[in-house]
Amino acid sequence: MGRAVVHTQAEQSVSASSGDRLRLEGVSRLFGDKAAVRDLSLSVAPGEVVCLLGPSGCGKSTTLRIAAGVERQSGGRVLVDGVSVSDDARHAPPEARAIGLMFQDFALFPHLTVAKNVAFGLRGMDKEAALARASAELGRVGLAGYEASYPHELSGGEQQRVALARALAPKPSVMLMDEPFSSLDHRLRDAVRDEALALMKEAGTAVLLVTHDPDEAMRMGDRIALMRDGGIVQIGAPYHVYNHPVDRRSAAFFSDVNIIHGVVNAQQTDTPFGRFLTPGLVDDVDVEVIIRPQHLKIDMVSEGRPEDSPSNGVAAAGVVERARFMGAHSLIEVRMAPEESVLTATVPGAFLPPAGAPVWLSLRRDRCFVFPCAVQSVVEFPYFNREGGLQGGLGYALDADGDVRPTPIEASEADAKTPAMWS
Repeated sequence: MGRAVVHTQAEQSVSASSGDRLRLEGVSRLFGDKAAVRDLSLSVAPGEVVCLLGPSGCGKSTTLRIAAGVERQSGGRVLVDGVSVSDDARHAPPEARAIGLMFQDFALFPHLTVAKNVAFGLRGMDKEAALARASAELGRVGLAGYEASYPHELSGGEQQRVALARALAPKPSVMLMDEPFSSLDHRLRDAVRDEALALMKEAGTAVLLVTHDPDEAMRMGDRIALMRDGGIVQIGAPYHVYNHPVDRRSAAFFSDVNIIHGVVNAQQTDTPFGRFLTPGLVDDVDVEVIIRPQHLKIDMVSEGRPEDSPSNGVAAAGVVERARFMGAHSLIEVRMAPEESVLTATVPGAFLPPAGAPVWLSLRRDRCFVFPCAVQSVVEFPYFNREGGLQGGLGYALDADGDVRPTPIEASEADAKTPAMWS
């Protein structure tokens, strides 16, 4: 029988690779007896964008400051282009790390022209060469001809482009970005963000970007490192971390979720939508079946009860409580019988059944996840196998015969590429 494993931060440690632009190895940061960052390991390759994603206070900005050299770690080391810039023996300042910085505050000098703002960080170059480099960088960000302007004469988007040009002018190996686009309006933010990433990828710059917005991380990141309580709980491509969450909190961070409660009996759990196999879990374990709103299917009772199927399971009866049109989709809240729980479904376009209308709900079983509840009412330890440290949950997938089979959820994308099927 297979086993669901969630790797710890230490187990996620990156291997040494001369191709990494930035590498953090076992980094920790203590404030008194509190760990703001704990045993964090991460690498960023040339031209790669890695997003540190998580709620406020999870340690992502502290991690960025450690990489920048603004703050020194309590343990571990930081390497840039394979060279240690901060460890137990030495700590190079930010200006000695070949690293560019961009923050929410553009930090432009109001008394300097745009060209002189961009040229400010070009150390070791004569004035004429620095201004020539600044002019070239302004051209790359679409601000050719703005050299003599002052920051107050520019729009917010233009000021952001100046800050980007200044960060790129020294040709850094690594760019560290702490929510640099958050002050721009939505449409302008998308345009400036996409332009900035295209320029940095073209230059082969490794980008480590901090954000609390999962949509931004999904749009920008080649990989997403999901942080919580000072550590990385999951890392991988956006598709992986979205479709293979390691726990309920990870799933809920990316979107709304519906939670269906159940109890394990003989390695399966009964729900209004049929049985879910739960191998590896002992009897009487409280579990949560997680399904996102877009993976619930609604059929009107007048159209007949949908047939049971391996992919959609068993249809359950409910009554529409409220329906709202949201533009690209409609949001329908359904009160289930007989347990009176409310599940939310989204349907593309306009679909607004009246309140009180009876419906059938079914769900895509290959988009469900089952996790033991964090607090158990009966059992002390939910897993048969106590070895191997922290254990994870179950996803479900269609096998070659069209049957839905439970599959262990892994914390890193590399482990999830060839998952072992449960027998």
